[in-house]
Amino acid sequence: MVTRVETIVVGGGAMGAATAWQLARRGRDVVVLERYEPGHRMGASHGASRNFNVAYADPTYVAMLVEALPLWRELEAESDSALLELVGVANHGPRDFGDVHEALTSVGIPAEFLSAKQAAKRWPGIRFDTRVLFNEQAGRVNADAAVRALHATAAAAGADVRHRTQATRIEVIDDEHVRVASVTDAGATEVFEARTAVVTLGAWTTKLIGGVSLPPLVVTQEQPAHFATRDDAMAWPSFNHYPGAADAGYEYWRSPVYGMLTPGEGVKAGWHGVGPIVDPDERDFAAEPEQLAALQRYAREWLPGVDADAVTPISCTYTTTPDEHFVLDRIGPVVVGAGFSGHGFKFTPVVGRILADLVDGSGPAPELFAADRAIAEGAASPTGLSGS
Repeated sequence: MVTRVETIVVGGGAMGAATAWQLARRGRDVVVLERYEPGHRMGASHGASRNFNVAYADPTYVAMLVEALPLWRELEAESDSALLELVGVANHGPRDFGDVHEALTSVGIPAEFLSAKQAAKRWPGIRFDTRVLFNEQAGRVNADAAVRALHATAAAAGADVRHRTQATRIEVIDDEHVRVASVTDAGATEVFEARTAVVTLGAWTTKLIGGVSLPPLVVTQEQPAHFATRDDAMAWPSFNHYPGAADAGYEYWRSPVYGMLTPGEGVKAGWHGVGPIVDPDERDFAAEPEQLAALQRYAREWLPGVDADAVTPISCTYTTTPDEHFVLDRIGPVVVGAGFSGHGFKFTPVVGRILADLVDGSGPAPELFAADRAIAEGAASPTGLSGS
């Protein structure tokens, strides 16, 4: 059976669903293929909390931040759901943050410095070691609710969203013609022919389009955890904590630490991008013992508002590029959104808009995200911080 459609989106996580939402609202004919059932835990779009962290200095990301907040609010209004809570983000650690403060305030995003003493009085659940850059127009996003909202609004606008349907092959016919083979959980097969295929498969990207020229994509199993709070009435901002030198007491740190309160589950904290490399189809979902022990030590030393022994490990995937910048590009009839490197979720509706623009030719993606970009050896993180 061959089904003809204008655009097929392969991968119905956050980025694919956001692209379908944007395309369907523009009146485009779009089908979404999602391998798993709604609310699954196999990839990177699940869970009840992600940092809406605005601590960027790069102008490309800052421009996307300016666009992100109104788009999140637009999605909330259209889906009649609460997705983004602006509880603020506190950034601290041995880093100046002056460049971030300047970049944000220059575009009207609030940013202020607090002393460690001021911050500790305001948020006694966190121990601060330096002055704090606080962003009040930041906070946390409910990832599960966001994906549900995107699927619902895309479908309401006319998108055909198909769960439990796996794309098994993508064949490029020419620059305006692509063929996608699929199979459902029940074993039914179907072939789609489209003008454009959008591939937003996260950890499975290179498994399906390994022949497309992309930066190296490294898939890791990340292992944050929820820690029980000692006082449910305590106020918590989201936070990012940047380490200093090993001889200053940071020798056990794996990376910067990100965190936020997940209502009803505790305070989520995690290392950024240092989990074991995995095949997404062969994951064990188990926390690596040494990393978990180090995370518990972090909680004991830096989060007095939690019980470090009351811990619930979580498992998710990162798909990371060498420079931690995304891949948002069009290669013939294939549009790729990949390599979100553990800091992409906050930009979900903006990424959807960019990918939709690439589909219908209404605009290019920022050059920073080109698939064929040159990547310098040892390239630094876009933020130097963590959290998605």
